[in-house]
Amino acid sequence: MNNSKWLPYYLIAPSALFMALFFLYPFLQIFAEAFLNSNGEVSLGNFSQVINDFNFMPALKNTLLLTAVVVPVQLVMAIGMALMVSKMNKGRDNILYIWTIPLGISDLAAGIIWLAILEQFGFLNSFLHAVSLIDGPAAWLNYQHPIALFFAVAVAEIWRGTAILLVILVSGLGLIPKEYEEAGKIFGANYWQRLWKITLPLLRPSIQSALILRTLLALEVFAVVMMLGGTDMPVLMSETFNWQFSYRDTGAASAYAVLIMAVSVLITGFYVKVLNVPKEARG
Repeated sequence: MNNSKWLPYYLIAPSALFMALFFLYPFLQIFAEAFLNSNGEVSLGNFSQVINDFNFMPALKNTLLLTAVVVPVQLVMAIGMALMVSKMNKGRDNILYIWTIPLGISDLAAGIIWLAILEQFGFLNSFLHAVSLIDGPAAWLNYQHPIALFFAVAVAEIWRGTAILLVILVSGLGLIPKEYEEAGKIFGANYWQRLWKITLPLLRPSIQSALILRTLLALEVFAVVMMLGGTDMPVLMSETFNWQFSYRDTGAASAYAVLIMAVSVLITGFYVKVLNVPKEARG
């Protein structure tokens, strides 16, 4: 009896130990270092240092703007793609497989792929020059073309990350009983009425989970930006990297990490408040 009572705790013990060693301990260490100065005293000096740095506001603006552009576009695309897949009778698995290929590509590899497409002598410029739309290869990915650079990163992120939302939403659609849509048809609701009044409200828990996950990943974007923009487009994670490895200032890098966490918590709270998923739906 006693063994069966403790069995669940034995089973989760390895996972709990792993989380404690590789997540909780590093998190507490970084949090502590963010609030300690070089003398080991509690201080806000690290936060003051990074906030007053000339790259902080551009990095914050670029990160939030990129998140605000990429995540809604990805959500709309993922919902549309998930609805298309759910209506397919043949070839559904093949289409879903093709659409989720970017999910298996790392951030760095995705950045290299899009760099090969968008750089001065990349595939896009070569094609445009071949069809006489441009006179010669043009350098778009630099500080002289900030809008083009921003949208290049946005397109790369949309291509790379939409599959994450798609998988979550396809799973959510599969949990919605078909009887609800059939009842809507019986009562004369057209497709758009059923979508707005039945499907999307019932899909809200999945939408909430997808938004939270994708927003957290968008706030931590790094490799794609570094490959396409480098130092010409600072973001919060690239500044964290610079403070840690270029400037050798662990305290300032930890302060950046805490700030990213604070922004993530605020946005997550916003999603939870606005979407307001009922407890029954969560269970």
